[in-house]
Amino acid sequence: MSVVAIIPARGGSKGVPGKNLRRVAGRSLVARAVDAARAASSIDRVLVSTDDPAIASEALAAGAEVVERPAAIAGDTASSEAAVLHALDSLAEAAEIVILIQATSPFIDPADLDAAVDRVRSAREDVVFAAAETHAFLWRETSDGAEGVNHDAAVRPRRQDRDAQFQETGAFYVMRTTGFVDGGHRFFGRVGIQEVDTARSLEIDTRREFELATLIAPLFERHESIDVDAVVTDFDGVHTDDRALIDSDGGELVRVSRADGAGVEALRRVGMPVLILSRETNPVVAARGRKLGVPVLSGIQDKATALREWAADAGIELSRIAYLGNDTNDLPPMALVGWPVAVADARPEVLAQARLVLTHSGGDGAVRELADRILGSRSGNEDSTINDSYEFRRSVQS
Repeated sequence: MSVVAIIPARGGSKGVPGKNLRRVAGRSLVARAVDAARAASSIDRVLVSTDDPAIASEALAAGAEVVERPAAIAGDTASSEAAVLHALDSLAEAAEIVILIQATSPFIDPADLDAAVDRVRSAREDVVFAAAETHAFLWRETSDGAEGVNHDAAVRPRRQDRDAQFQETGAFYVMRTTGFVDGGHRFFGRVGIQEVDTARSLEIDTRREFELATLIAPLFERHESIDVDAVVTDFDGVHTDDRALIDSDGGELVRVSRADGAGVEALRRVGMPVLILSRETNPVVAARGRKLGVPVLSGIQDKATALREWAADAGIELSRIAYLGNDTNDLPPMALVGWPVAVADARPEVLAQARLVLTHSGGDGAVRELADRILGSRSGNEDSTINDSYEFRRSVQS
């Protein structure tokens, strides 16, 4: 039974311009939607329907197919159903199950997608949609004052004494294709609810909701596998604590972590390229690179261009690189890579752009933590690596 996920993502957005390309934890909303769909084992194909070339490019880079949406169904009043029906018409072979995924829901769990698909596939329901449990008392304002919507205002039973209700999150709708095409609407036949974690139910329509998504993203990103082919790091504030000792002649000394050196050595041992990319001109940067046995590009003002050139020479896709930074000059290269990572004490702008925020600060085991995460992902023992990293941090602090 073929399963196709379709993500409508038009370019126009009045509330938040360019919304679908805005980043949460280092990934655009459209890329995050593609990531979730591709991570679900039950989904065979992922299509992004868009009228915007930049969104199309982002979708392709994330691994999706692109369906060019006509202007007639790309305006403010166009429905998501119209985009899905148009995308289905582009398929050479009909899918038996179609999933409408909303890019504005940045924290979709692939396991929820798989569970919902299984319910439709097994004919338990014709439609299964994402919803979060709520026990909220709802009100509405009338000409005579506020009145209860889902409750009697004179009776206030305890939470545990009330039946649960479910709020539609808008994240996804899994549908039997024939019923959707015949009805032209996402609700038909027997409808079921796929309950999702309330913490994952955020839907982004405003700038404030983007800010909230940035704040809660680390709750979900910290356990994600980091599958990369190379690691690039800044120097000051990453390998060091961003402080320097200056002698009477103007010479500088910096503090580095032996644990970070062990992390770099572990990456080199498995053949993973590591590069230090720094604006700093102090000879200490090159000296540290020699000690670690890794190449150094220092005195670099345009880090993004230098990173592109290094990746091209090495034959490594930018999407397969983890970049570890701490300050605003790291933002351009972080925007290029698949895994922008920040040390714990990074600038707020860097924390906001990072796909992963480490628990360790610069010069205090951050490089080692990243190395542990990458190597743990390779071994398939991510949780153990996180625990090992935690124990390592405790040993450093003691």
